[in-house]
This record gives sequence, structure tokens and C-alpha cells, in this order.
Amino acid sequence: MSKTRTRKSDARQRLVETAELLFYAEGIQAVGIDRIIAEAGVAKMTLYNHFPSKDDLVLAVLEFREAKFDAMFEKWMARHRKTGMDGLEAFFAALKDWFKSPGFRGCMFINSNVELADEEHAASKFSAQHKERFYEMLKEVIADTAGSKAAESLTPGISLLVEGAIVTAVMQQSIESADVARDAALALVSKNSRKRK
Repeated sequence: MSKTRTRKSDARQRLVETAELLFYAEGIQAVGIDRIIAEAGVAKMTLYNHFPSKDDLVLAVLEFREAKFDAMFEKWMARHRKTGMDGLEAFFAALKDWFKSPGFRGCMFINSNVELADEEHAASKFSAQHKERFYEMLKEVIADTAGSKAAESLTPGISLLVEGAIVTAVMQQSIESADVARDAALALVSKNSRKRK
């Protein structure tokens, strides 16, 4: 790869990473392009060479955020699985780790969807798709713990517990909602397994 191409790739990545930090901390609407350019240390033309509009940058940030979040969450879950937790317990322990992380401001995909207030916006569509992928990941975790048939019936309710825990963690500035959601989810799994006996 040429040095010019590497510099362009570095500048693009710097823009995305800078915008991700700013958008998550302060919101998409509150952060202007000039601020991102200044903090990323690039020229305005460099930004527009990579992202013709702020909307294009927002979408790139959400794509980056998804990859970053998924890798982080998988790492946390794997760490908890090594201590002997089953998949669902590890999932909620990882959720709590996320709530404890510095600068936690909830789910960037929920936040973005609310801020953009336009279901046709490419970033809103991506956020909705992210939630579908997150739901499927949770369903796999539940299937691993309770079986695939149970996962079909339990995932909708447990997913609502998870999303509610995320919003509550932000609103109350507390990590305890992860434990409340975990206990309710495990009770649902236990009740379901008793019904099958």
C-alpha cells in the first residue's frame, strides 16, 4: 500500500474515531463538522473526500461502533464464561461491565435513532438492523443456556428486559438494572424449564 493511501486511511479512521467519541458523549446534533475536523487534526477537504456529508460520517461511525461494541462485549462474555457462568449469566455480567465502563451513556444506536427522528435515514435503518443482530445474538445465548425451542419463546421478553436495563442504567446512573434484568431473565428461564417437565 502506498504512503499516500495509508495517510488517507489513517485520516479516515481518525475522523471516524473522533466523531464516535464526540457523538457518543455529546450527541450527533450537538457536534458540528468543524469540531470533528479540529479534534481529528485534518483539513476540511480531507473530511469531505471521505464523507460527502455529515450523514455519511454518522453512518460510518455507527458501523465502526457496532464492530467495536461487538468485539468488546464478546471479550467480556468470554471472560465471564471462564469463571464457570453459563451463557446467559455471562451475558448479563458483560452488560454490567458495559454499564460500569467510563463515559457510559447508554446505547449509541438507541440514542442515534431518537436524535435523528427519521426512520428513513440510513443511520436509523442501520441502528434498527443493529438491534436485530443484537437480538439474534441474545437468542443464541438463550438457546445455549435453555435450548433452541425455549429461546424462541423467551427471547422477546428477555430482550425487553435488556433494552429496559440499558435505558434505566442511563436514567438512574446506576449499574443495578443489569442485576435486576438478569434475575428476571433467569426466573423466566427457570419457569420455562419447569413447564416443560
